[in-house]
Amino acid sequence: MPAELDLYGVYFPRLLLLMLITFVVSILIRKVLGRIGFYALVWHRGLFDVALYVLLLGGIFSITRWFFA
Repeated sequence: MPAELDLYGVYFPRLLLLMLITFVVSILIRKVLGRIGFYALVWHRGLFDVALYVLLLGGIFSITRWFFA
């Protein structure tokens, strides 16, 4: 995967694209966790959501770095 994404002459960093993908995935996972009642076991939902996002972003970044290297 190239370092930048060219969109009509405007360059966006690869991390921005990965962050958008991670945001969509985290929304889906948060909906599933809310529906099954997992958040009743979590002490601070906001901290948990941020940690989930960071872990997903790291995982997606690692997978794409390995796949497109």
